Amino acid sequence: MLKYVGKSEKRVDGIKKVTGFVRYTDDLKLSGMLYAKIKKSPHPHAKILRIDTSKAEKLPGVKVVITGRDVPSRVGLYLEDKTFLAIDKVRFIGEPVAAVAAESEEIAEEVVSLIEVDYEELPAVFSPLEGIKPDAPIIHEDLGGYKHASIILPQSGTNISNHYKIRKGDVEKGFKEADFVFENDFYVPHIQHSAIENHCAIAQVDPEGKITVWAGCQSPYAVRRTLAVAFDMPLNKIRVISPAIGGGFGAKAGTTLEGIVIPLAQQTNYRPVKLSFSREDVFTNTFIRQGMYARIKTGVTKDGRIIAEENKFYWDGGAYTEYGVNIARAGGYASTGPYDIPNVKADSICVYTNHPVGGPYRGFGMSEIHFAIEQNLDIVAHKIGMDPAEFRRKNALKDGSTTVTGQVLENVGLIQCLDKVTGDIEWDKRVKKVSKIKYRGKGIACMYKAPSMPNNVGSSAIVKINEDGTVNLLVTAMDLGQGSDTVLTQIAAEVLTVPICQISIMTGDTDCTPYEWQTVASRTTYCCGNSVKRAVEDAKNQMLRLASLKFGIPEDNLGLKDGQVVSKIYPDKKVKIADLAMGLTMPDGSGIHGPIIGRGAFIPPDVKDTDKETGQGDKPVAFWTFGVQTAEVEVDIETGEVKVLKIAAAYDVGKAINPELICDVGIVSISAAIWVSAVSEPCPRSIAVTNKFTVPSSLIFIIAEEPTLLGIEGALYIQAIPLPRYFIFDTFFTLLSHSISFTTLSRHCIKPTFSRTCPVTVVLP
Repeated sequence: MLKYVGKSEKRVDGIKKVTGFVRYTDDLKLSGMLYAKIKKSPHPHAKILRIDTSKAEKLPGVKVVITGRDVPSRVGLYLEDKTFLAIDKVRFIGEPVAAVAAESEEIAEEVVSLIEVDYEELPAVFSPLEGIKPDAPIIHEDLGGYKHASIILPQSGTNISNHYKIRKGDVEKGFKEADFVFENDFYVPHIQHSAIENHCAIAQVDPEGKITVWAGCQSPYAVRRTLAVAFDMPLNKIRVISPAIGGGFGAKAGTTLEGIVIPLAQQTNYRPVKLSFSREDVFTNTFIRQGMYARIKTGVTKDGRIIAEENKFYWDGGAYTEYGVNIARAGGYASTGPYDIPNVKADSICVYTNHPVGGPYRGFGMSEIHFAIEQNLDIVAHKIGMDPAEFRRKNALKDGSTTVTGQVLENVGLIQCLDKVTGDIEWDKRVKKVSKIKYRGKGIACMYKAPSMPNNVGSSAIVKINEDGTVNLLVTAMDLGQGSDTVLTQIAAEVLTVPICQISIMTGDTDCTPYEWQTVASRTTYCCGNSVKRAVEDAKNQMLRLASLKFGIPEDNLGLKDGQVVSKIYPDKKVKIADLAMGLTMPDGSGIHGPIIGRGAFIPPDVKDTDKETGQGDKPVAFWTFGVQTAEVEVDIETGEVKVLKIAAAYDVGKAINPELICDVGIVSISAAIWVSAVSEPCPRSIAVTNKFTVPSSLIFIIAEEPTLLGIEGALYIQAIPLPRYFIFDTFFTLLSHSISFTTLSRHCIKPTFSRTCPVTVVLP
């Protein structure tokens, strides 16, 4: 019987956050602080002819002025195509061309205004469909010479930064055998994360040349590595500390302003330099979700079996790639959604444009892919006269099915989820006319997602047992608001049998906390969770060995219960873990073992690369997470107002560590469903954002558990918590396009309204 895992425990950081005790990067005030600002390009694509900083350098209060020539190294996680400050050429509006550090922000702003830059404007590209044309302006002339990861396939002399292919079965034969063939195009716009906390970084160099960087980043170790390469320094000479993060979800995954504050700090005689981005800076100089065009061709039989599909996805990667090239790869191996299709041809292509840098956003390409896939399924189901839910059920992946990459699946809970939500939403009662101008209807969408990460990246954890039996847990998985600190603490508490309040968690310091690749890809619960599990089991086993020596009882006859090592045979034989924390004192007064420190490390087992030409492989991803979502909405066909009445969602989560946190993720995801986007067309200098947002009047989260093979004490199976944002907006579009005879609504004209009260129901297995 589990005591802590599977329970909706309160967030361990909740009190600190609601009382304002938590300090974010911009809250930090260091002695002698200088303040930085950046000079930004007004053009989307232009040559830099001249940068004159002479006037700026003479202003009283200025300490440092730098340009791209001062930081010339190219960096990039998967493809090294970017410098921290532009050199010779700018590729998007707002790209930094110079940076300054001064005694105050006001002086820094004035210094920036005195920097003179002359440009020669160049033709720009604002769509991946334009970017792939043979006569398109080339954004990166030196693409063929950039270093890149082996899994990435850039095409020299083009704007294509990666092309991922899937070739399964014989797609042409499949289309010939199909009774119907349909082709549809879809577009998904850019979205900005718009986290409450803007990006901020501080850098300081000590007299020995060691650099310390404070930044609210999701990936301290990845940032450290990038900075070490950029500044040609050993890793132990760079320390990255990530204070509390006020939202990230992809926007704070990579290296952005950290690479600007360091060269400034290197010239300030040990004074720290802070750079805080404005909201405008965040929109232009941090990652945005890539726009994506999809073309889907589907071959289906009369009875509703999909037997062939040809998909093309064109990703608007923006001016530089960073994560964008891997998003195209992830989109490729999820290119048909959670459906068993024997013949597939898919091309997922990341294209340079003169938009801001495309990057990870809440799902790493899965929301974009599934929007197109699910809309296409509804169109096809409508045209062949089949119920959309039954159409999905007929083609759904199940145990023994193979994905588009050839991976054979086990423990698939998709149909289980589908059955649960269609029953709860009363799917058979789909469309209702409320009045002459108002209709109610229901939509449905399915999804699956895998962690999109390299095969060999790992996690680690350290646990220390204190003299009084309390516990310190050290990890570098970052809590962005998703609740990972709480989940990891629950796992530790379950194994050590101590109350959650007796465990303190420390995160995000590359000099103190152990290695974590990144907090991305929905991997934290699975990867870092297993590291924590191994670390606390290591500590547990050390204490069992010591108790075995103390009592003369075999280790397998001992266990932990309520913070004590107890005998399974002799109830009177017990010892508190506090009494074993520093080792064991023998009858003669000698000590053995010393302090209890547990270590755990984890890499997903047996994950391998796919073939570069076919995308086929035994196991290209660690696992797949499945989910189904339905929504009931009311539409005013005169005004376009959409009122969300009810959402029911079922997720196959492996094992729900904290059910309430799963529901929280669903609640915060709804805003992207129908009206949040960052718009830069037709005028590339304009950006549009969101309206106010509240939640639907009813939310029902159904948690299905189909365990994976990794577990805690035979019961806890750690798997990533799936995120409903990937497909929540599909349900709305399904309804608007098909459930109601109403097809002319523009996405940006819909006016959603939501009830201010929201009863949330959690249904566990």
